Amino acid sequence: MKTITIGGVPEHFNLPWYLTLKNKEYQEKGVNLRWKDFSGGTGQMNKALRSGEIDMAVILTEGIIRDIVKGNPSSIVQVFVKSPLIWGIHVADTASYTKVEDLRGTHAAISRFGSGSHLMAYVHAEDQGWDMEKDLKFKVIGDLEGALEGLPKGQGDYFMWEKFTTKPYVDDGPFRILGECPTPWPCFVIAVRNEFITSHGQAVQDILAIINRTTAHFKEIPEIATMIAHRYGQQLQDVEEWLRLTEWSQENLTEIQVERIQSQLQKLDLIKNKLLPDRILHTF
Repeated sequence: MKTITIGGVPEHFNLPWYLTLKNKEYQEKGVNLRWKDFSGGTGQMNKALRSGEIDMAVILTEGIIRDIVKGNPSSIVQVFVKSPLIWGIHVADTASYTKVEDLRGTHAAISRFGSGSHLMAYVHAEDQGWDMEKDLKFKVIGDLEGALEGLPKGQGDYFMWEKFTTKPYVDDGPFRILGECPTPWPCFVIAVRNEFITSHGQAVQDILAIINRTTAHFKEIPEIATMIAHRYGQQLQDVEEWLRLTEWSQENLTEIQVERIQSQLQKLDLIKNKLLPDRILHTF
């Protein structure tokens, strides 16, 4: 049986992986799929893909495309969640800021450079019409836990993270939410190291077939909203709204989407050059 390691954030988007692993569905295809949580998010997973610590990753689209352009020897094999990710713009509940415009020129708390929280701070700044050099500053705080501890201490002024994940900390502190910033593209993709695609392409296809079978009918699972609410400590009404807004995918990005994302990253000076889509996407 082939052992394959896949990484992802420990969030509700990835519950389909937990369910298929719990049911031992991959073992039917001779695959011992091992899940590894990456609370540090995209930057941490990019590093793990580069080093071979993991073979596959469920990762933010903009983050992996940027890293592939910068030399990560991996490819996107499929979109996992095709709906946008809704990033909440959070401040400490004791902070004096009352609206997004108050944050111009302050420090965005980010998990690490190259992470989703880092890249989306640029997207948000552009949406607001801010000057990228004067109005955008950063403070590295590690991950969500780092932000929960650091933001009330003044380690960064605002923190962008998926709004449903942070909702419990808005309801009960220590965060307040000032606004939202959705990604202008499908939010999560599945990336695989190129070397692994070459050596174990059939196993990757088997994994995709199994996870796709689950995501195609994920919302129809009985009591799924209640399961998510209990597992991730969220209010049932918040989970129901999240399910209504979220759509999984069983297909890859289009070349047009890859071009548009690279153009946006280049416009924000987050990449210097573009790659042809076939250098970023892998089609079986």
